[in-house]
Amino acid sequence: MQVMNAGWTQVEEEVARKAFDIAYKREINALIDSVRSKASCLNEIEDMWHLHDFLSVKRHEVDGRYDYNLPMLVFVFAGLIKDGWITVNELEGLNSDKIAKIMALSYM
Repeated sequence: MQVMNAGWTQVEEEVARKAFDIAYKREINALIDSVRSKASCLNEIEDMWHLHDFLSVKRHEVDGRYDYNLPMLVFVFAGLIKDGWITVNELEGLNSDKIAKIMALSYM
């Protein structure tokens, strides 16, 4: 088994990439649904500015959360589990030490 960057095997990296992409797709789809709902309720110019502000905050949150950097993925996955975007079962294939760290961090 070949070891990749930051102590991640090739299999672990494939599992991580898949889980990362699943979480991203789920969050983006939820955001799109939320924007559609908010946009359908626009009645005043202030409503539009509130939607703009909402989108600005969400863009910052999403850009910050989805940084695929192997040394930081344990923390990223803990946050994604905590926020409900992935489950620990979707990380099956990572070694037990990584899973234990992710689970401990996700309950903090």
